[in-house]
Amino acid sequence: MESQKQVIERLRTAFRSGVTTPLHFRLTQLQALLTLLEDNEPQILEAMHKDLAKPKFEAVLSEIDLVVNDLCYTISNLHNWMQPSYVGKNLATKLDDCFVRREPLGLVLIIGAWNYPLQLIVAPLIGAIAAGNCAILKPSEVSKATEQLLSELIPKYLSQECYAVMCGGAEETKLLLENRFDHIFYTGSQAVARSILQAAAVHLTPVTLELGGKCPCLIYGRLDIKAGAKRLVWAKFFNVGQSCVAPDYVLCTTEMRDALLPAIKDALEEFYGTQAQQSPDYGRIITDRHYDRLMELLGKSEGKVVIGGDGVKEDRYIAPTVIVDLKESDALMQEEIFGPILPIITIESLDQGISFINQREKPLALYVFSDESRIVTTVLERTSSGGFCSNDGIVHMTLPGLPFGGVGASGMGSYHGRWTFETFSHRRGCMLRGWGLERISMLRYPPYSERRLGWLRWATTAKKKGWGGCSVM
Repeated sequence: MESQKQVIERLRTAFRSGVTTPLHFRLTQLQALLTLLEDNEPQILEAMHKDLAKPKFEAVLSEIDLVVNDLCYTISNLHNWMQPSYVGKNLATKLDDCFVRREPLGLVLIIGAWNYPLQLIVAPLIGAIAAGNCAILKPSEVSKATEQLLSELIPKYLSQECYAVMCGGAEETKLLLENRFDHIFYTGSQAVARSILQAAAVHLTPVTLELGGKCPCLIYGRLDIKAGAKRLVWAKFFNVGQSCVAPDYVLCTTEMRDALLPAIKDALEEFYGTQAQQSPDYGRIITDRHYDRLMELLGKSEGKVVIGGDGVKEDRYIAPTVIVDLKESDALMQEEIFGPILPIITIESLDQGISFINQREKPLALYVFSDESRIVTTVLERTSSGGFCSNDGIVHMTLPGLPFGGVGASGMGSYHGRWTFETFSHRRGCMLRGWGLERISMLRYPPYSERRLGWLRWATTAKKKGWGGCSVM
């Protein structure tokens, strides 16, 4: 068996050979990845059920179809993305070709997460391949069945000279990070992200961090309570709340809360029945350790449980839970919940809700539910978050045309669709000069003079164009 260093050197040698650069190679590998998903859907679904008891519906929607859509979108557009982007010129560069060329970075490392164990490895890989890189994939060891399946399938379908899967736990990942990569893409917790940044700094390696945070859902003004409750419940309890973009807590008035609670209860019963543990559509917590963390948070909370609150450790089951009357200092408000527990905090005004959000770290996603466009626009303009969606949750991340990523503590960089291609590309500014306009070029040569400086500034400076700003000649 090859060592980590041997695998890294083999892939780096392949990249240096230029094999990954041609469009045909990139498209061939992307098509092979598509075939992998199509050929092995039953095995993928089985692995995810072993790891998370993930219902087929949720697995197909969030793991397979989301990735297939991204793949098809990339395959259809890759030729255009690879074309040079020409830029405006001034008089001094009038005869030159000035453009941006997108080039592969080299050998990249992609570290996935357990909550969407296929999507969070393959979606970044799409862009890495499309941009012409070689890649090492490190699936999460927590989702063991999916990790094992990926380690078997990737070498069967993709070039083994250019792509490799490395399995293992924290120690193996630590050793892996001691090597130099040309980019590191990580999805996971803030704590691990800090250690990855430290390791990357040694080699000055650029990173993309897709983290999380406490994504708020502000509900205010007029609202279709029944429809709003269904969308909130679906977004929160999809994958048992184990989603970085799940609504982490709700902000609303006391009046709205009192109207919302029975609608939430009705939606939960409609979705999962009166006994969610018996529902085939409700998954499980990934491990005993994660179960214990969630139940400990719930036990420390000083709020009032109004729905759910029970759990069965042997089954890693936690009931869909709603809790009210929390203080800002409550245990459930100190860290990302990442489970099926929904706190509802009451506010008295829209300004108070916006202030509550802005006093905290910028979240990966921010949701506002309201039939009043004025309220939606106000929240959009007065807050900052990785992504934003009104009157629904999670669905904004399914569109390949929208960048998906965090800001501040919720991450850095973005991906999906063209944005993944751009993440794994170096945008190289290029100027191809000839020998024309030498009279203008002569103006920059010594001996210097005020007259030459004046002419040179005239030839190279952007010209004012009314109050609309400046335009380049």
